[in-house]
Amino acid sequence: MNTTSYSPLIATLIEEQGRAIQAEWEAQLDAQALGARQVRKDEQSRQCGEFLAAFAKAVQGGDANIEGRGWSDVRRILDEISSARAKAGSTASATATFVFAVKQPIFAALRARCADQPQVLAGAFWAVSTVLDSLGLYTLEVFQRSRNQIVTRQQQELLELSTPVIRLWKGVLALPLVGTLDSMRAQVVMENILQMILDTGATIAIIDITGVPLVDTLVAQHLMKTVAAARLMGADCIISGIRPQIAQTIVHLGVDLESVTTKATLADAFLVALERTGARSTPTARTTARTTAQHRSGA
Repeated sequence: MNTTSYSPLIATLIEEQGRAIQAEWEAQLDAQALGARQVRKDEQSRQCGEFLAAFAKAVQGGDANIEGRGWSDVRRILDEISSARAKAGSTASATATFVFAVKQPIFAALRARCADQPQVLAGAFWAVSTVLDSLGLYTLEVFQRSRNQIVTRQQQELLELSTPVIRLWKGVLALPLVGTLDSMRAQVVMENILQMILDTGATIAIIDITGVPLVDTLVAQHLMKTVAAARLMGADCIISGIRPQIAQTIVHLGVDLESVTTKATLADAFLVALERTGARSTPTARTTARTTAQHRSGA
């Protein structure tokens, strides 16, 4: 069946009865939302109006292939709608419903126009269904791509937040790691610490693995790569948080950490860093007062 032969009929019908079709379409969208509206009513009305106008223009062109140039405006509108709803937390089905819900009002208008022409009516129904189904599937694809982009960006942001580089002292940085260190996170760790070395001119970087539950060969390799990259930037690394069980694991794995300074705690590593940079940490007034009081009391 040649769907393009019905294009003038469909385009004329939408142009003449566009307001009625849009009103019924919006009513269906409101009913299907069931109070869980994630798009403002005025915004939805604008989107419906723009879609119908672009749809009528594309249909008038006679090209049933929605990937064609004549459908560029329709695709652009659906791109914007799908992306916006993905960011707003809408679902894929609710987004696709935006397109599928316009079928019924268009069918009703066709039925009223071609009631005495059953063959024309059947052909027009088929033509509209074919195009709108394709547009609905296109909307789902765009929505899914948008969601994937959002999830990927959020994962990247979480990785960056979970690997903060802290400036402990002039020339001394600290990177406390908590949780599993996989390949993706290890790459973020390396990028963050190298960037901070570049920005601050630090000469010592402390990598604290107290919060890393498991150190295996892969984790050890990631740590060594980070240490080597930092050295190329002119900074030495100290690995702290070496608990007894981690030390035993490293020995059993045969991982060579002899070229890297390791300490049991972050505090110990910090003292080593201060010595290497030639800095001295002074006790606070409160600590001095407490020590003096203990001496006076004979403690």
